[in-house]
Amino acid sequence: MSEPGASRTEKQAVLDLAARYVCPGRVSTFAMLGIQPVMGRREGHYFWDLDGRRLFDVHLNGGTFNLGHRNPEILAALHAAADRYDIGNHHLPSGPRARLAQALARGMPGDLRYTVFTPSASEANDVAIKSARKATGRRGIVSLLGSYHGHTGLSLAAGDVQNAAYFLSEGSPGDFVQVPFNDLPAMRAVLAGGDVAAVILETIPATYGFPLPAPGYLAGVKALCEECGTLYVADEVQTGLGRTGWMWAVEGYGVEPDILVTGKGLSGGLYPMAAAVLSERAGGWLADNGWGHVSTFGGAEIGCEVTLKVLEILARPGVLENARAMSDLLGAGLEDIRARHPFLVEIRRRGLVMGLRFDHELAGPMMTAAGYEVGLWAFFAAFERSVLQFKPGILIDRAECEELLGLVEEAIALCESRLGRGTSARPLRAP
Repeated sequence: MSEPGASRTEKQAVLDLAARYVCPGRVSTFAMLGIQPVMGRREGHYFWDLDGRRLFDVHLNGGTFNLGHRNPEILAALHAAADRYDIGNHHLPSGPRARLAQALARGMPGDLRYTVFTPSASEANDVAIKSARKATGRRGIVSLLGSYHGHTGLSLAAGDVQNAAYFLSEGSPGDFVQVPFNDLPAMRAVLAGGDVAAVILETIPATYGFPLPAPGYLAGVKALCEECGTLYVADEVQTGLGRTGWMWAVEGYGVEPDILVTGKGLSGGLYPMAAAVLSERAGGWLADNGWGHVSTFGGAEIGCEVTLKVLEILARPGVLENARAMSDLLGAGLEDIRARHPFLVEIRRRGLVMGLRFDHELAGPMMTAAGYEVGLWAFFAAFERSVLQFKPGILIDRAECEELLGLVEEAIALCESRLGRGTSARPLRAP
């Protein structure tokens, strides 16, 4: 489905400017996939390419649009806040910041008290790492192979090792160590030395294709952290805020972290907001050094009002239940599709956090391109390119789920056709 859009000339002008001044590598990469998406109008679960093509969005920019594009209630909260507030002064106590921090603390798993607001979750992960180091007096940070925690200094060194090396930002030797996912013996071995400040974990690693934690794994990591005096940092940037059917994904695994990092959907898709929420121990530096971390735009007062509306919507009766119910409906539909299409080999699912694994090593990019052609916008997992990230919005309904399943099957059939119905696909072993 499409609507009148900009002229081809206008869209090309945007692409030319982006290639010249903003993101040449991204423009050329999409061109290699045979697609050139440029967002135009957006509403609910959909956005329209500037050329008029309508796309059902299950990328959501990593969960930024959990509650839909331009959610009317959140948009109204933004307008109301703009009538009264501006950015505010980050040096001073603030009513909107205080009220939002209280709301976050009340909704956290475990006893997390203090909130440090930032404009991006990458910066919030930096805050988490600094806080853990200060609280423990240690430097070591442990993360998972295939993890991603952002692109600023400390967060980059903790996660995306390839880009950290590319920018000569790996950190000092031994400061950042990675271990395999779902491997408790490896985690025990690296914590045994007693020099690790924090283990930072995406509850379900997004950029690695959403592999699910093995039963008892996350609780086992938390137990090891307590045994070894290490803090547990839950990176809930993509899995938090109701996406798994729990407000925070770690709750579903029985884990109470020492620090929780959130972002993306915290913004309502309308105002940049992220936060590191700290236990009293992890946040003790806030009493000792009030200016230990400053962020001019962190906790901008207009953004705080937006986020308060986001939290209000998520707390309403039936919202998290809907995420679970629609997950089950989509899961059953995807299993039916898998039975008809051997190209789809695995469905990783926890609530509305899903990864679809296919039997070709580049199936993720292929499905991104095919989806665009049929009216679906989904993005491949950068660190496991046989996987397509699949993240429907939390407020999706049954009719939209049926529409979505139809688009998925259409995109799969298109890929199978291009591969000779799988005859040229190279099977992959399960990770």
